Amino acid sequence: MSNTFDSIAGRSSTRSYRDTPLSEEELNRLLTAGLQAPTATNRQELHFTVLSGRHPILAEIENEKNRTRHLNPTVNFYYNAPTVILISGEKGFKWSFLDAGIAVENIALAAEAMGLGSVIVGCIYDTLRGERRAMYEKALAFPEGYEFEIAIAVGHKAGEKTPHTFEKAKQITFLSDSDHE
Repeated sequence: MSNTFDSIAGRSSTRSYRDTPLSEEELNRLLTAGLQAPTATNRQELHFTVLSGRHPILAEIENEKNRTRHLNPTVNFYYNAPTVILISGEKGFKWSFLDAGIAVENIALAAEAMGLGSVIVGCIYDTLRGERRAMYEKALAFPEGYEFEIAIAVGHKAGEKTPHTFEKAKQITFLSDSDHE
């Protein structure tokens, strides 16, 4: 198991998975990491729906995403990962999107620390919030009054990918106390 900084530095979006399912222990550790994420006012308003990568609703979501976005991709939105976790939040609570983002990052970093791969999925947002929204919310067993926020696909990596680079000097600005005078 790596430390937090190693997990942050080593994590990248995994787009190729082995067919091996996650063990119950691995899945429970990932879900616990998501549940341990802080939420605004400690509301704990997030819900996690866990699906096997073979669940038929995922193909339906993929087809609808492609239809509405006029796409014809060569791989599905979850890159054939063996597990997909969809995070929903309370409708009308203005911080659910942020809380879900924190939870999904906890899961992604936990996956990396465990030697697993993950890819955070937002491309199905419009599909799950679109004209068939009520049908998807029911099919995905979202609690009453909840809506899709974000998803993550997780599994055993089939290959390695180098984490992205960045340019600190272009992406960070430091303001000193004297800058406001």
